[in-house]
Amino acid sequence: MRLLRVATCNLNQWAMDFDTNLRNVKESIARAKAAGAAVRVGPELELTGYGCEDHFLEQDTAAHAWECLKDILSGGYTDGILCSIGMPVIFKSVRYNCQVFCLNSKIVMIRPKISLANDGNYREFRWFSAWTFKDALVDFQLPLDISEVTSQDTVPFGYGFIQFLDVSLAAETCEELFTANAPRIDLALNGVEVFVNASGSHHQLRKLSLRIDSMRNATLACGGVYMYANQQGCDGGRLYYDGCCCIAVNGDVVAQGSQFSLKDVEVLDALVDLDAVSSYRASVSSFREQASHRTKVPFVKVPYKLCKPFQSGMVPTGPVEVMYHHPEEEIAFGPSCWLWDYLRRSRASGFLLPLSGGADSSSVAAIVGCMCQLVVKDIENGDEQVKADAMRIGQYKDGEFPKDSRELAKRLFYTVYMGTENSSEGTRSRAKMLAEEIGSFHLDVPIDSIVSALLSLFERLTGKRPRYKVDGGSNTENLGLQNIQARIRMVLAFMMASLMPWVHNKSGFYLVLGSSNVDEGLRGYLTKYDCSSADINPIGSVSKQDLRAFLRWAAVHLHYSSLAEVEAAPPTAELEPIRADYNQLDEVDMGMTYEELSIYGRLRKIFRCGPVSMFQNLCHRWCGTLSPSEVADKVKHFFKYYAINRHKMTVLTPSYHAESYSPEDNRFDLRQFLYNARWPYQFRKIDELVQDMDKDGKWVNSTEGELRRRKGVRSAEGGGMGVVAVGSANPSAGS
Repeated sequence: MRLLRVATCNLNQWAMDFDTNLRNVKESIARAKAAGAAVRVGPELELTGYGCEDHFLEQDTAAHAWECLKDILSGGYTDGILCSIGMPVIFKSVRYNCQVFCLNSKIVMIRPKISLANDGNYREFRWFSAWTFKDALVDFQLPLDISEVTSQDTVPFGYGFIQFLDVSLAAETCEELFTANAPRIDLALNGVEVFVNASGSHHQLRKLSLRIDSMRNATLACGGVYMYANQQGCDGGRLYYDGCCCIAVNGDVVAQGSQFSLKDVEVLDALVDLDAVSSYRASVSSFREQASHRTKVPFVKVPYKLCKPFQSGMVPTGPVEVMYHHPEEEIAFGPSCWLWDYLRRSRASGFLLPLSGGADSSSVAAIVGCMCQLVVKDIENGDEQVKADAMRIGQYKDGEFPKDSRELAKRLFYTVYMGTENSSEGTRSRAKMLAEEIGSFHLDVPIDSIVSALLSLFERLTGKRPRYKVDGGSNTENLGLQNIQARIRMVLAFMMASLMPWVHNKSGFYLVLGSSNVDEGLRGYLTKYDCSSADINPIGSVSKQDLRAFLRWAAVHLHYSSLAEVEAAPPTAELEPIRADYNQLDEVDMGMTYEELSIYGRLRKIFRCGPVSMFQNLCHRWCGTLSPSEVADKVKHFFKYYAINRHKMTVLTPSYHAESYSPEDNRFDLRQFLYNARWPYQFRKIDELVQDMDKDGKWVNSTEGELRRRKGVRSAEGGGMGVVAVGSANPSAGS
């Protein structure tokens, strides 16, 4: 038996913080060596951090990466272990995203990335070029200071594999795992047995199964050992890299790391049987036939053995059951870890949240509470780095440290209920109860006097005093009055975040947390520069439906029982007066349900639908529930207010990325923000289609009376399509 111990890792890197990154890389190599591993793979661009973005265009960034690599090589870290280290490399004035293979203080080979990630949040073609030459390896002239350490002038550079005396090994980098013509296919047919993948893959709800299945299928089809490494944590932007380093053998996952963690370094190892790979491949006749007339791939010969001979007690690592988190757990743990990284790295002293008692702000509060629980749990498990960070942030003295999540929350989490005469006792009491369960320092701040002062000033200037619609005012007056309240809350939140630490004799400042969800952003159902405007937002790309499911989960699993009452309450902004015959509701204001918004969002972004194709899709989806003309009205209504409010996305608070239909304008969803909101051409095409369908008659489901009956039943149930009348929407008021 050829037994090989391999190691992969999750590293919590920070873009452009070379000290932190180098320390984590060294620690991971040391742990891999301590476990007896002969091969170690780290994340993509681990020396610089993946999220450097335009810093990659600076010569300094590549130069500092070489300096860090020199430190590793000269320190003997690679003695006796093959290490794949991710870093940018400039070759003949072209910048490549590379894995540098090092062994025994020498560079064996540099492997540039072949397939760059360039969609969604990824913009690799902005900074790197793809390597396209597959016929031969070329010589790379090493920097002089590296040559002095390794005693090498040049090293092989390009696409190929490394042939040791007892095993062959090759690399894929992140995106190459998911491409149609993946490098591993030709490499496997050339006899490569071990694949290492350095990745920088971010979290997205319900995405992990795609990644795991890709690794399983890669080794199921071609056989082999697949080692996957990833970043884990917030490296300076909106993304949370969700770790889950893995090792797969012949279609089975034999080791899986954590997806969400506060640890800076996590190393995973496994003992794999390479003869089992050979046997697996030889048993598949189609693989044998394709391998017999393969396309040759260049390689580097290394006269060195990595495997260990079989000894008593050495047992290859067996398959494990893959761990998948439920979406509610992903919402709890992913943003919690992202917030912790942001808090400790920003050097802030805590968070301040305008807590309205509604679903969105309560979800954010619960996530901060979950963060405090994770911190205390990791301290109990002996994580000294988490302990040191918590002591510094919480400003503990005389060796004290957090032992209770509620006590920790009291030190670093302010919640503020900013009520007006339009606020209900229900939301006030729910906010207070939740704050007590979490342990936050809670304030109840009435803001009516500030609203009244502004209105009096306006009246002195203009001679007019606006009224709410329910009191006989116009839509313009109604909207203006709501926006005054919303914007006062934003100003007050930032003032308190900067001054409350001073009030309590603490140093530093607090970060203001936002709490608008992805659906409200898509529809523009928020006031520009209200409490949606904050420093960061952990739920900005989470849907309302997912948040409500999270609240039900958190009420039980995080032990915040008041969240059940929050979830059961109808969503309301509470910006208009409550009357016996009127109560403001979000879905009535928007003219659409949150369920409908989620559907529109997915069709618009994931399925790339414009108004006409969205109408056609929804005619099929809602056939028998809505007539074509009603579907047309809903689609037009959505696109009208999407267009009117798109400008708000340009100032959207930086939000945790969690959903594939996020309208975030800065990185993910790049579109104009000035539209012709009438969509004259597209809406005319929709009208023509409606007329054709009405003439055709096949879209009419039985009789008009039956259609009305179905809608009436659904309205009485309070869910589904047709609940909300189109045309009643308030384009700017926000919760």
